[in-house]
Formats: sequence, C-alpha cells, structure tokens
Amino acid sequence: MKTPVRPTPHPIRDAAPADESRRVFVRQLALGATALGTLPLAACGGSDNDPEVRFAHGVASGDPLADRVMLWTRVTPPAGHTADIPVQWELASDAAFTTVVAKGQATATAAKDFTVKVDATGLKPATAYHYRFKAYAAQSAAARTRTLPTGSVAQVKLAVFSCANYPAGYFNVYAEAARRSDLDATVHLGDYLYEYPRGGYASANAEQLGRLSLPATEILTLADYRMRHAQYKTDPDLQALHAAAPMIAVWDDHEIANDTWANGAENHQSAIEGSFAARKAAALQAYHEWMPTRNAQPDLIYRSFNFGNLLALHMLDTRVVGRDEPADYTRFFTASGFDAAGFTAAVGAPARQLMGGTQTQWLQQQMAASTATWQVLGQQVLMGRMNIPAPILVETIQPGAGVTVSQYAAIVAKAQTAPATLTAAEKAILAQPSIPYNLDAWDGYQAARETVLGTARSLGKNLVVLSGDTHNAWANELADMGGNAVGVEFATSSVSSPGFEEYLPKENPAMLAGALQQLIAPLKYCDTSRRGYMLVTANATECRADWVYVSTITSRTYTASTDKSLKVLAGVSGRGRIVAA
Repeated sequence: MKTPVRPTPHPIRDAAPADESRRVFVRQLALGATALGTLPLAACGGSDNDPEVRFAHGVASGDPLADRVMLWTRVTPPAGHTADIPVQWELASDAAFTTVVAKGQATATAAKDFTVKVDATGLKPATAYHYRFKAYAAQSAAARTRTLPTGSVAQVKLAVFSCANYPAGYFNVYAEAARRSDLDATVHLGDYLYEYPRGGYASANAEQLGRLSLPATEILTLADYRMRHAQYKTDPDLQALHAAAPMIAVWDDHEIANDTWANGAENHQSAIEGSFAARKAAALQAYHEWMPTRNAQPDLIYRSFNFGNLLALHMLDTRVVGRDEPADYTRFFTASGFDAAGFTAAVGAPARQLMGGTQTQWLQQQMAASTATWQVLGQQVLMGRMNIPAPILVETIQPGAGVTVSQYAAIVAKAQTAPATLTAAEKAILAQPSIPYNLDAWDGYQAARETVLGTARSLGKNLVVLSGDTHNAWANELADMGGNAVGVEFATSSVSSPGFEEYLPKENPAMLAGALQQLIAPLKYCDTSRRGYMLVTANATECRADWVYVSTITSRTYTASTDKSLKVLAGVSGRGRIVAA
C-alpha cells in the first residue's frame, strides 16, 4: 500500500509555530485571532521588561493513565538567562480551547534545563484532550493527548518505534506515524538518541542533510546529554509525533552508551572518560528532564499501563537496573577452536540476570494480578531464539574463517539436491551446531528468558513481546526450553539507524531474509534493510502487527508502505502461533 508524502500540510508538523513576539501576540489578540495554537492563555499578562523566550523544542505528553497524563515542554531562555521562568499551561476538551478542563502554573528553572513537566490530573478515561503552554509573551504550539480507557475495551492501537539516529537521516518514520489520528499511544522502545561524536556511527550523510551532531564530541556530561536531547527535540518530525499522541517510553543503551549494563558499557572507557556511574546518572537525569515520563526514582523506569480489560502493557528495563555484563564470543575462541561447552554454560547460567531479581518479581506480580486479555511486554532486545549456524557467526567475527549466509544456503541446497557431491569441508560446515547470534539480547541470558516465559505459561496468559534494538524487523514464535508454545514476539525496525544492509552489504536483502527464516525455525518474518515502525492493534480475539516502512531517510520526499501484517489469536489454540492477518 503506497501513500504519497505530504500532498497536503500536516495539521501539526506543518502548522505555523505560535508567534513568540509579544508585539505580534498583542496584535493577534486585538484582531481576535482564533487559529489553533494562537489563542491566548487566560490570565497571562506581560510587560516590555519580560525576557524574550521561545518554545523551540515543541511539546509532548506521556505516561497516560485513566485519570491523568504528563505534559512536557521546554522554555528556551535568552542567552545567559538563569532566573526562573513562570509557565502557564492549560488542557481543554476541544481544539479551540473553548472548554478548558484543567490549567495551572509551573516554573522552568535552570536546575532542570528550563524543562517543564506537569501531571495533569482529574481527567476522564478514554478521552482526547488538547494542551498548550505560555511563558511571558511566547506561546507553544497546541497538541493533543489521550487518557487510557477503563472497563470493557473493544480495541487498542499503538505505534511502536526504536532506534532514531539523528545524523543517519530524516525522521520520516515519525512524520508518517504522526499523520495518524487513531492512536491510543505511541511506544518508544529505546535508542531515542545516540551518544556518538560528530562523524561517528551512521553519519556519512549528516553534513549533506544538515544533521551534524551537537555537541560535536561524544556525550559524557550532564551538559552534553542535555544538548543532544535538545538537538533531537528541534526535529520537526519528532515534534509532530509528540504532538499527535502521548508517548510511553523506555531507554535502551544509547541513551547512555553502547551496550550499557548495570555497571559499565562497551562504549565507556573509565580510564579516559571518568566514572561510569557519574555518566549514567547524568544521562538518566537528562532523559527524565527531556522526556514526558512520570518518574519517582531516576534509575527505575519499569512500569505498567492498563488499557481496561483488553491489554496490560508492562514496560521493562533490560539495560540499566539489573543487567549482568554481556557475554563476548571472542572469550570462547581458543587455540583449538570454539569452546562450545564453556559458551553454553556461560549464557545458560541460572544466576545470570537481564532484569534483576526485583524487577523480575515485579513483572511476575503484575502479570498475575492482571485480568487483561493481552499481556504485552514493551522492552528493548530480542527475546526470540535466534540461533544460526556457527560457521556464519564465525565469518562475522573473523572474516574468511567461516562462510556467509548465502554461501551456507548454497551448501544446504546442495545437500538437499545432490548430497553425494558434498566435499569434506562442506560436510564439516553442516556438522557444526547453531548458536545465538546476539548475546546482547535474551539469547545471552537464557535462564532469565525461561523465567519470564515460564511465568506467562504457568499463568495461562496471552503473551506478546514488543522489541527493538536491532534496526531490523522480526516476528518470532516464543517457546520455552521444553518446546511449549508460550507467546509471540513482534519487533520493529529502526527510525533511521542502519540494519543488516550496512553490515552485510554483499547480501541481497530479500535473499538474506529468506535464508534467515529457513535457518531459524521460530522466525516467521524479517526485514533487514528498511526503516519503519510497527502498528500494533489488539482486540478481544487477536493481536495484530503491521510493519510500515518509508522509502528513504535521505530525502524529505518519500513514500510509505505496509509490507507485512501478522497476528496471534487469543486463547490456548492460538497461543504462541503467528498467522497471516
């Protein structure tokens, strides 16, 4: 299904920003301006001595509940301004703000980088609202949000995102999703931003596109993380997405540093970059300042959202709070070859943690207490068993020492059609075992995965796992180690970060996807080369995933298409089985 891009102005993205000049604001008021986002907030005076502030980073809402929602903005002060800035906010039941149902005042302070977060309470469930902010003569754009439903719910629709790298290209994926008016919420599974320096990861087109990273260095300090968040929030497509629906978000690793775990990260060298604990604290502080989260403790982000009797969304932290250090394949290569026994023991160790004991117990309690039809886990990394033949993995680690996916597929085809012609070397390749390709995912924490799957199975729940992180799209059937069908995994592609097409440039994407599905039995769908998002729609009988892709991220002119639609049926007969939608 192809749809042309921007044939008409987007009502949020392309709307003219609210005028932030006091002189023009007063003129509009005198003329009786009534356009969306330009109506004056009630009881907001001003004087010629007021500082000239702006709302350069848009507005956002998030963490919706049945009776409340978080509202966010950031006031941009004049250079050198450090004094507090009073901010008014209002929330209305209509786009013209004729019926204001809640309003109040907050304060933008230098201590919080002049960001503002308001928990708007006393709201009605399953209700759409519009909100905006004002500071002195500046007024923000207006945006819409929505509270969660209660009781009997017929349908829930979520747009799911992951991995948005600013210098890699335009956020056309966000722009496409922002056009929708039927979303209950958006779900971001992490890598909302990246920490790398200018010219680093996936930056080949950054200068040409006008998307060079700020600051130019790798981000390490609180000031660095704030500046990077600020740059992302100036993107018009991201602003449009935030203005279209409330966002429920968790972090992945790049909000801190690549391959973060509880006490370190692959992309952190303490000898030259200082304390990892200090870096993590700075990153998490900036994250909560710049995101519409409702957080009581800065380092705890796991929480649940209930969409009536239909869907319970449990957002997990598989990165920061309890993750043990990821295993590394290179540690298991010895002079005599790959230490398969040592590797198997390491990744399957019963004490090995991905979420930590406290979060695991919390999830078990949440699932046990929930009566919703669907138990949905919103989390970062792939849960499916992604085992591939060892020679393919060896080739990615030590080029020339193994075989490529296409070479392996050719040997398999030869074994099926002309087995007598196999050479001794080819037979040796086929005799090697299949092993997990990504130890940063649940495959590297197998006992922890078994605990989650065992919980869902023992409780008889309809389990759907939403995943991101890999920059590729996947659909996996989930079974426990006994082979019992438990649930399904729907994994979204990335907003702009490159997928396998970057790392396996010699592989034809369609052939690669076909080969992976042939080699990995639980894998029912994958796309390894396109950027997009996932639309998840649940009702009482099925949970469906539609993978939506954009044609390019290097031009603001693009087309969008829905490539694949799959679903899982509720109940014992459908549990853990993916079928065509």
